[in-house]
Amino acid sequence: QEGNGKGNESMPRKEQWKKALWLYLYFAKVGCYTFGGGWSIIAQMQKLYVEKEKTITSQELLDITSVGRSLPGTMIGNVAMLYGYRVGGFLGGFLCVVAMITPPMLVLSVITYFYTLFKENLWVMSAMTGVRAAIVPIIASAAVNMVKGAFRFPPCFVLAAAAFALYLFFNVSCVMLVV
Repeated sequence: QEGNGKGNESMPRKEQWKKALWLYLYFAKVGCYTFGGGWSIIAQMQKLYVEKEKTITSQELLDITSVGRSLPGTMIGNVAMLYGYRVGGFLGGFLCVVAMITPPMLVLSVITYFYTLFKENLWVMSAMTGVRAAIVPIIASAAVNMVKGAFRFPPCFVLAAAAFALYLFFNVSCVMLVV
């Protein structure tokens, strides 16, 4: 039933809860490593769901990401909801979003409470510099893998270059380019 586009409502209740719990645990783990924003999480999803488990294709992840970016709210929250709904129904989508926001909220609460101590600590600032350096290759990896899925045909390169030129040099609005 995976990938039927109906959110797996026909899945038995016990199976749905089991799948939703698994999604919650995975997205909570990913939520602990959100340094670099949503694109680093997309890279992790690419590695697990596309390359390792093969539960979705690169094109499907690209589609979910595109829709997630176009909806109001945070891109990664929308992607988590869409993927969770696709795999585990409404419950799966809801728990994916809750799992994504819980770890960063807890970490930010602690950092906010102890801000003055963290701000002046050389070790903490050095660790944050190292994290920023590690994010660049993670995001680059996600971008390369997403481009592979988006540019499957030669005309795609021409259309992307034309849209880029129209936007950059002729100030054509993004809305018009999409239309």
